[in-house]
Amino acid sequence: MHSTLSLADRIDAVLPQTQCTQCGYPDCRRYADAVASGEAAINRCPPGGDEGIVRLAELTGRPPLALDPACGSTKPFMVALIDEAHCIGCTLCIQACPVDAILGAVKQMHTVLADECTGCELCIAPCPVDCIDLVPARRPDALPEREAQADRWRGRHRFHLFRIERERSERTARLAAKALAKRDDPHFAAPDKQARIEAALARSQARLAAAPVAAPEPEPTPPAADAARARQAKLDDIMARAAARLAQAKKG
Repeated sequence: MHSTLSLADRIDAVLPQTQCTQCGYPDCRRYADAVASGEAAINRCPPGGDEGIVRLAELTGRPPLALDPACGSTKPFMVALIDEAHCIGCTLCIQACPVDAILGAVKQMHTVLADECTGCELCIAPCPVDCIDLVPARRPDALPEREAQADRWRGRHRFHLFRIERERSERTARLAAKALAKRDDPHFAAPDKQARIEAALARSQARLAAAPVAAPEPEPTPPAADAARARQAKLDDIMARAAARLAQAKKG
């Protein structure tokens, strides 16, 4: 099976997929590409720890190295927990999460999907009211289970990137539709206004053509049927569990 995979694919397969950016790259896949090309060293992944460095050394044929301290240190696995009583619903943490593990809406309480949180810490710095903490959590001990968890995180990150690009394309399309409507509006019939509208349309078409949206494979989202009810039920359950975890954390 490995013979059919590129070196970058095999490297990506052994990375923990926390998408934490501590390696200096935007995500685990970009780091895998850099290691495969010889651009990056194999010791820049704190979540992977010494075990990860050894596995990368075996894949690349390079000697094992100590973890680069410039990238941080290996820590016990932890997940984010939002103090919901102080959350102001700014959505900045939602925007920062690389695996869409935070649920909420503008001016509404947010909560973390603990089972999907990678512990990347990227949601902490943007929070303007410092209501996000890290609490100890447990990762699977067995390697196959850890790899299955990493596969799930990888899929969620791919869908996150797809969702961001889809929303960008939809926004560009909406602006283009408005420009088309104005082009046919007599109020905008002046040549200079028409020229600006045509230029805006050309830019929109260029952006859409440059980055076509393709759904990730496999699609990690649930079936569309009854999706709204399923999401609401899941959110209710998550909020109850988050409140219980927060109360437990405060007691400790």
